[in-house]
Amino acid sequence: MAATIEILAFVAITSPLISQEASTGKVATPTVTFTLDFPQSTPDHYLIAVEANGHALYESTGKVDKDSEDEPYRAEFEVSAGNRERIFDWVKQAHYFSADIDSGNRKLAFTGDKALTYQDGQTSHRSQYNYSKLEPVRQLTALFQGMAGTLEYGRRLAYYHHYQKLALDEELKRMEAQAKNNELSEIQGVAPVLREIVEDVSVMNVVRARAQELLQMGNGTAGRR
Repeated sequence: MAATIEILAFVAITSPLISQEASTGKVATPTVTFTLDFPQSTPDHYLIAVEANGHALYESTGKVDKDSEDEPYRAEFEVSAGNRERIFDWVKQAHYFSADIDSGNRKLAFTGDKALTYQDGQTSHRSQYNYSKLEPVRQLTALFQGMAGTLEYGRRLAYYHHYQKLALDEELKRMEAQAKNNELSEIQGVAPVLREIVEDVSVMNVVRARAQELLQMGNGTAGRR
């Protein structure tokens, strides 16, 4: 069932990325997709697809908080130029995932079913793994997980801003701490919700100040991991 969901989600997300180029007969924009399925984690499924031009889509399924139901989430954002170049350079070093990238070590702890896919309209390669010894794959995994962490903060902040404003301060504290520890990537990807909080005069000033600081961090570190 998980595999079916993953395939359907992959088709749903990558088709708009590959966009009209395929229908016009042009070579589709090279696209890298990372998926992770990890039952009992939050989120338990997510997918990130990044085009060579930097346009990206994120989709996840999971709870916003412990009392909510599993809900799908989808967001579009632009990957910074530095990370876009790193992604496609690492993909090239990993030979476009044309071979098995899993370590094969079954004694390692399970950290989720992961898959990396490369498509460019002429080529399509996909490889699944739990853990990889290949350095470019490890770098890609860390970067995509950092992106997912950022986008999930964006999801929760949007929810709390609309339904539970008193929860914003603690959420922003956690996000700020992780950002300073270099555990998040592409903070500018959630700039719209941070900006909404900054501009909302009904939100406490300390909360607005935290959101403003994160906006500045996103602007200042957009090209770094």
